[in-house]
Amino acid sequence: MATRAATRNRRSAPRSKQRRRSPAATPERILQLGLGFWGSKTLLSAVELGLFAELAKGPLDAEVLRQRLGLHERSARDFFDGLVALGVLARQGGRYRNTPDSDSFLDRNKPSYVGGMLEMCNERLYGFWGSLTEALRTGSPQSEVKTGGNFYQTLYRDPKAVASFLKAMTAISTGACIAIARRFPWKKYKTFADIGCAQGAMCVQLARMHPHLTGTGFDLPACQPVFEEYVESFGLSDRVHFRSGSFYKDRFPDADVIIMGHILHGESLDDRRVLIKRAFEALPEGGAYIVFEELIDDERKRNTLALLMSLNILIETPGGYNTTGADYQKLMREQGFRRTRVEHLAGPIGMVVGSK
Repeated sequence: MATRAATRNRRSAPRSKQRRRSPAATPERILQLGLGFWGSKTLLSAVELGLFAELAKGPLDAEVLRQRLGLHERSARDFFDGLVALGVLARQGGRYRNTPDSDSFLDRNKPSYVGGMLEMCNERLYGFWGSLTEALRTGSPQSEVKTGGNFYQTLYRDPKAVASFLKAMTAISTGACIAIARRFPWKKYKTFADIGCAQGAMCVQLARMHPHLTGTGFDLPACQPVFEEYVESFGLSDRVHFRSGSFYKDRFPDADVIIMGHILHGESLDDRRVLIKRAFEALPEGGAYIVFEELIDDERKRNTLALLMSLNILIETPGGYNTTGADYQKLMREQGFRRTRVEHLAGPIGMVVGSK
């Protein structure tokens, strides 16, 4: 009788207390991830072809768009419809048009264009990532410096590669630059220096939002013409200037705030210590030091892009890697900074601030 009663009790138990079956396993997510490069290259080719700039002029049917882009008729329609399925184009009444996002960020004629990063991925990184397995096995870069040499010096020998790389840095950094310009207490300071300024995205955003600030962009000589053209396009040449030099050989510009964006992650641990120390020594008492880049979350399992960016740095550099904000705080305190803090900025990017 006791056995029968127990059976009845189990049958009458609320559904929520009954053992639930796990959903059936499916390979869909694995296949989507493994074949993700299909969609990536489709988008990169669309950027290369100027498709989004063409559609920014107005909707077009498949045949007219094919002719405008100079494509073969065999797969043009599949290409366009694939972009629709990927969510970067829309189609209505047989005519293709940009989505709001692609119109804002993928039309190369708009100042909000972020395709510079995608252009560099298409021209350089896409091929290098084919050697990721070798990089993981050897710990050696697979980029232009695969046979030895300095990454930046090797890359900057080609003026076209310089312009492409610096545009890419603007694309990946502008959101963070705007956030820093808005959130950091700039009223307390008068001058800044952006170490590794690239095209000048940080300098431009700070000068635009804070008319009392004057700044210096510090980078290798090859960056100067690209930087000055970009700054001049915003009418800021009277308050923003370029100074050429080496991070390791030349003294940093005097400034109340020193900034390094996407610089330290390309360096080894020992070199990071050197650069942080040099920033500390260049700052006046009460000055501030800002590091911003893709920061890995402390648990190392949420910020996917920061972790994958670390693999990209493996491919690009001999000793670089991404790390956590807490790791940077520790390094800053080791070099003399009194107070440090970490703050999320935009997307996968965060900043670490140290006060002298």
